[in-house]
Amino acid sequence: MSPLADASIADLDQHLQSHAKKTLLRFLTCGSVDDGKSTLIGRLLYESKLLYDDQLAALAADSKRLGAADGELDFALLLDGLAAEREQGITIDVAYRFFATDKRKFIVADTPGHEQYTRNMVTGASTADMAVILIDARKGVLTQTRRHSYLVALIGIRRVVLAINKLDLVDYSQAVFERLEAEYRAFAGSIGLTDIVCIPMSAKKGDNVTSPSANTPWYRGPTLMGYLETIDIDRDVEDGPLRMPVQWVNRPNLDFRGFSGRVVGGAMRLGERLRVLPSGKESVVTGIVTQDGNLDRAVAGQSITITLRDEIDISRGDLLCSADAPASVADQFEATVVWMSEEEMLPGRPYLLKIGAKTVGATAAQPKYKVNVNSLEHLAAKTLHLNEIGVCNLNLDQAIAFDPYQQNRDTGAFILIDRLSNETIGAGLLHFALRRSQNIHWQAIEVNKQAHALLMGHNPCVVWFTGLLGAGKSTIATLVEKKLHVPGGHTYLLAGDNVRHGLNKDLGFTEADRVENIRRVAEVARLMIDAGLIVLVSFISPFREERNMARSLVPQGEFCEVFVDTPIGVAEQRDPKGLYKKARRGELPNFTGIDSPYEPPEHPEVRVDTTALAPEDAAEKIVAHLRTTGVLDAIE
Repeated sequence: MSPLADASIADLDQHLQSHAKKTLLRFLTCGSVDDGKSTLIGRLLYESKLLYDDQLAALAADSKRLGAADGELDFALLLDGLAAEREQGITIDVAYRFFATDKRKFIVADTPGHEQYTRNMVTGASTADMAVILIDARKGVLTQTRRHSYLVALIGIRRVVLAINKLDLVDYSQAVFERLEAEYRAFAGSIGLTDIVCIPMSAKKGDNVTSPSANTPWYRGPTLMGYLETIDIDRDVEDGPLRMPVQWVNRPNLDFRGFSGRVVGGAMRLGERLRVLPSGKESVVTGIVTQDGNLDRAVAGQSITITLRDEIDISRGDLLCSADAPASVADQFEATVVWMSEEEMLPGRPYLLKIGAKTVGATAAQPKYKVNVNSLEHLAAKTLHLNEIGVCNLNLDQAIAFDPYQQNRDTGAFILIDRLSNETIGAGLLHFALRRSQNIHWQAIEVNKQAHALLMGHNPCVVWFTGLLGAGKSTIATLVEKKLHVPGGHTYLLAGDNVRHGLNKDLGFTEADRVENIRRVAEVARLMIDAGLIVLVSFISPFREERNMARSLVPQGEFCEVFVDTPIGVAEQRDPKGLYKKARRGELPNFTGIDSPYEPPEHPEVRVDTTALAPEDAAEKIVAHLRTTGVLDAIE
């Protein structure tokens, strides 16, 4: 190999090593529509000399084709990748771009300004270390500026650059700059944003973007790039208590058992005593392993594998903490939720909650309030719709380790997932554990379900009848109860209308109310089978999620779903209460089968076709099934 080739390889290795050691800053740009966010990022990419010749040629051609004035480059076209964005000249989706300078690496998120894309903006902000908020010097602080500043504060970003852009269109006026800076600082202080640097600039012309501008001799502060290259981003999490969520139990052979994850707070040291949450077990760190070798100390942001002195049970999703400053553990919380689904949030409906690497079941209560992000008012709400933000209580099916979001963004943030579609439908920030999660405990019951069942003389079971109104559920359930009662079965029939006269009389017929209706009935049914009863539940219960929730509350083998399958045309002909006619006239909104869906069971234990079976025969079919499953063994 020639000396020249050796020198080239050495230079490349040196460059790669230098690049690997650079710190990474994640930031986002946000603000009102057409404030110049995409133009600013395009300018940063251009000034960083990260564009290839063919990209510059394409940018020049696109700028000319799409109407840029005076033949100037339209840097926004480097970011607005969607056809709809280019056509409208706005940002819709979140665009991420990577660039680097001699001092630092950057990932920047260009987030949309429109209110209907709030979820997109929150997504971009969720991993950002700081925010660049732009305002048009001609328009000043607008509603969208306030909205995005509130969201930035909500997400926990504390460092903000206020870029007063398009100053060239107001003759680089110092008076305009100072007036807008004072106006914004007054607003930002009211929402907790105090670490603010204001920079006068023109993203289009390049003023104060990467180098000081001669057009603003009155400005003595940093350029945008100068600030981005020097801001300290790691100190806060490094100074906090140790936190490392376990992402993987590393067992390459019988002689090594390690626990892999990224340190998200504090520092991990050899010899440090750890507490594993939520179990509470403790051990001591004996090794810190990385791809590049073993360490004596690892800090926030590093991905590592550790070994412990003791063989204790640790699983993916557990949280490793300093034994002297552990995280909290709870199963009920107050939280801020940003709703991201086209379908409204239904209080009481079971969702999945993912925090770190741990996924648990969760339900949300009715919101305490939702936030008008334009005025910051707290408004009454029964649910949350797409892009709405509210505060509500969450109930989990098991305890998790956490920190309040304001203390640690990694251990205090979560997403909500739809159980069926597996889509992310919400994101949230944990505030604190509810006191009842710490003060309310299960009481040991000495006369348990088995004792009750022995006294009753049969096995307990929930028989859940579901079908359209008029399908014949209550008629068949009543016949089943009679057939069980004669040989000595201890039963109770929970019928929809009866329950709504008492326990659920406060509920209407919206989707949210129907979900809560079934949740309460399912809990009552669970208590009744604990008493050893055979519980017959006759409800339309139109949603699979809630029926599956009811099934999950009881042990396997103690739930029998009966689908009373009646076509809507037949049910409508019966119409025992005249309700279908009212629904057709629009007098009963949210009526199942008309303007609200009914989701048939996919795998019921018993399907009854009422067009082929008489009620008496249908009841006998159900009782026969209960015999085969052993529910009635002791009484027959």
